[in-house]
Amino acid sequence: MTTTTTGTATNTEAPVNLSELAAKEIKKIIAEQELDAGKVHLRVGVKGGGCSGFSYILDLTETVKETDEVFEQHGVRIICDPKSMLYLGGVTVDFRDEIMGRGFVFNNPNATSTCGCGHSFSA
Repeated sequence: MTTTTTGTATNTEAPVNLSELAAKEIKKIIAEQELDAGKVHLRVGVKGGGCSGFSYILDLTETVKETDEVFEQHGVRIICDPKSMLYLGGVTVDFRDEIMGRGFVFNNPNATSTCGCGHSFSA
């Protein structure tokens, strides 16, 4: 079961979905970087820029802002700011390890177009 927490409200449906494979990779990175797994969060967001208008953000941080939405999936605490939520509601973050490349990928149902590299989008 996934729990979403915003302030004092709790919801069972997460606005950002993290695949099990992506969660496993995040946990591996946390261990490799010797971060405190009890304090670190995965920040998922967007910022202006990139070849299609917006770029995705993935960052490990201990800083949680008062306005951030906080939830957990597969043992990874995820945070997202309200502005990013406008563009990321329903997005799935996955991890791929293939011959052509290795990394995190976003499946965003809100994107009207994406660039060839998959790191930016427009909505």
